[in-house]
Amino acid sequence: MSQPSAGPIVERMDARHRYEILVDGERAGLTAYRDRGEQRVFHHTEVGDAFAGQGLAALLVQRALADVRGSGKRIVPVCSYVAKFVKKHGEFADITDPVTPDVLRWLEAELD
Repeated sequence: MSQPSAGPIVERMDARHRYEILVDGERAGLTAYRDRGEQRVFHHTEVGDAFAGQGLAALLVQRALADVRGSGKRIVPVCSYVAKFVKKHGEFADITDPVTPDVLRWLEAELD
């Protein structure tokens, strides 16, 4: 008899520069970042088609941002999904830094 699902799990994968959300042990999505000093720059979020419409992206980003807060870093929402989430959820405004041309140039070099 299989155990009922404990619900989605969010894990930070430092070596891969991302947070992953797992549903029944399967990766359902991820939000990718690069660290720039005290800033965690989020640049991409995705959820697999098979998992769409379940609110997983919001849960993933919420837990990732809570982890950033817990680690004493600041958020830079280059990813449009993360930017919309931060705008909608004011509780992260105090640790959010603006996306600047400098950050975008740095990120482009990081991802090259």
